[in-house]
Amino acid sequence: METQKITVEFVREALPPRRADGHKGDFGKVLIAGGAVGYTGAPYLAALGAARSGCGLVYLGVPSCIWTVTAAKCVCAMPFPLPEEGGMLAERAAAPLLERLAGCEVLALGPGLGRSAQTQALTLALLKTEKPVVLDADGINALAGHMDSLDARRERITVLTPHDGEFARLGGDLTADRAEESQRFAMEHGCYLVRKGHGTLIATPSGTVLENPTGNSGLAKGGSGDVLTGVIAALLAQGATPVRAAACGAYLHGLAGDLCAGWLTEYGMTPQDAAEALPHAFQSVLTQE
Repeated sequence: METQKITVEFVREALPPRRADGHKGDFGKVLIAGGAVGYTGAPYLAALGAARSGCGLVYLGVPSCIWTVTAAKCVCAMPFPLPEEGGMLAERAAAPLLERLAGCEVLALGPGLGRSAQTQALTLALLKTEKPVVLDADGINALAGHMDSLDARRERITVLTPHDGEFARLGGDLTADRAEESQRFAMEHGCYLVRKGHGTLIATPSGTVLENPTGNSGLAKGGSGDVLTGVIAALLAQGATPVRAAACGAYLHGLAGDLCAGWLTEYGMTPQDAAEALPHAFQSVLTQE
């Protein structure tokens, strides 16, 4: 099937406006939940992606056992400790997270979360929120066998950012036409699907499928998807529609990766480099003739 290419003109027009007299409360609040022993980098990268994409306030809930490490890393966000079990977030972390989420616009759930019965129960509990959710990594894996929890959010905003392995765990057919299968999934489950990979696809519940032209193999490294999650969540929190947040997020993240490849090569660039290059990607979009 034919897809719509995301253009720089689309991104420029779709970016949330910034008031000259605005303050940090005007530019959105994102709550990120994730992290585990051995996965302290993922929530940090998501927070960095959100902070580098214009978000006013970024909160970061992590297991208490890694909180000091996260707090030392995250000067751009506000980490706080949560109940943990076995080095991962416990189900009882749901209550403090929902309390914090009441004052935020968007929940980004999954970076470095880890896979356990506790994190799965936590994910399913948090998906009951009315707030928009960007679901990534093990937040997505927690839906395997529980697609009813996703379907129950049909009237709410849910953005999923799977790579092909995660997509397959949710019942996606990797042998089918990539665009058609992405469209089917998004329409069937009423979600916004950001199917990562070469030519990342954004599929909407209405059947629209957009294709991202930016990015390169230097982004094919652990942690890149965490940065993308933060970018999309930040744009959503600033008032972008889900399709605009997803499309702009994919384009800007890929463009930041392209800039890094030019400076550092696809071999040497890291996900943190891509996050740090986001301001240059925004500048390129906003100033390009």
